[in-house]
Amino acid sequence: MTAANIGADVAVERRAQRLSILALNKSFGPVHVVKDLTIDVAPGEFLVLLGPSGCGKTTALRMIAGLEVADSGRVILGDTDVTEALPKYRDVAMVFQSYALYPHKTVAENIGFPLKVRGVPLEQRSAAVRDAAAQVHMEEYLERYPRQLSGGQRQRVALARAIIRRPSVFLMDEPLSNLDAKLRGYMRAELKHMQHELGVTTVYVTHDQVEAMTLAHRVAIMDQGVLQQIGKPREVYDNPANLFVAGFMGSPSMNFIDGRVENGRFESDGVSLPLLNGAPAGPVVMGFRPEDATVVDPGMGQFDAKVFTAELTGDVTLVTIVIGDKSLAVKMPKEYEVDFDSAVAVSLPLQNAFLFDAHTGNRLPAQFALPPGQ
Repeated sequence: MTAANIGADVAVERRAQRLSILALNKSFGPVHVVKDLTIDVAPGEFLVLLGPSGCGKTTALRMIAGLEVADSGRVILGDTDVTEALPKYRDVAMVFQSYALYPHKTVAENIGFPLKVRGVPLEQRSAAVRDAAAQVHMEEYLERYPRQLSGGQRQRVALARAIIRRPSVFLMDEPLSNLDAKLRGYMRAELKHMQHELGVTTVYVTHDQVEAMTLAHRVAIMDQGVLQQIGKPREVYDNPANLFVAGFMGSPSMNFIDGRVENGRFESDGVSLPLLNGAPAGPVVMGFRPEDATVVDPGMGQFDAKVFTAELTGDVTLVTIVIGDKSLAVKMPKEYEVDFDSAVAVSLPLQNAFLFDAHTGNRLPAQFALPPGQ
């Protein structure tokens, strides 16, 4: 690493800022889109805002950028309250889903535009453009126009334009959603490495839970404008706070079985499991991950079922089973084969099963009684 690069890295690290989002609210007419959103993003952290379309995550990002005016709440960058500041005074760089490149400008001109606006001299600007382009492997395309680039290359140009500003915070709004699956996987790795190298505080919006799991230091999951849970990807996946988080994280998502707690047991169609504690009588939902269960011979598991279909996905065979009118997914080894409509059972380590309140959706502190051997 050259002395210049070391100096640049130190400068970037020094500029990494804490971002505090305090009780942000935003309504569009009668629709309350973001509700009392409070998140503290540590300097240099990669935070992913995750949720379905319409949950308020992009609106939250735009309020951080200053592109939307918050109805109430505050945005604090470092030690500065920027809630009322115009976007150009917030020291943030935003990467959009649509790339937002100037079609009549070359790659070099697009990348260097933020510095041109600041009045940076041409020679210094050109050197910075080459450095930023090299970081996203686009140094050979500087004289091309956006129309001459692939989607992945355009996204890299948009990233380079953000990098060249050396902002305190990167804001990214679903930047990979327009790419094909293979390129998305490649660009995820590029983004993660780039953010690690630059050390810039980053807030990244996506509806793709795979992106969230692979990119984030922490994931903040939103639904209907409300923050549902925030934590490290593994923590959120292994310990979901409620039904929404449990169902949104994971592919396939968590299996759910509706039932009731009666006489200290979870009871449902064809399922009866003893509980130790933590669940008052009433309607509940039991949940378990597809990878935590195993398809076994009838009578050898916690409950019997029938095979609906089996699909080889490459690394696993995904078995869809039916119990009553409910379909459930189980991940089996790729060598596993089973016939349609076969009678089977599901073996489930009950320490990996969850119980949720059917009315509130909140996870209950329940424990299933484990049989001998578990």
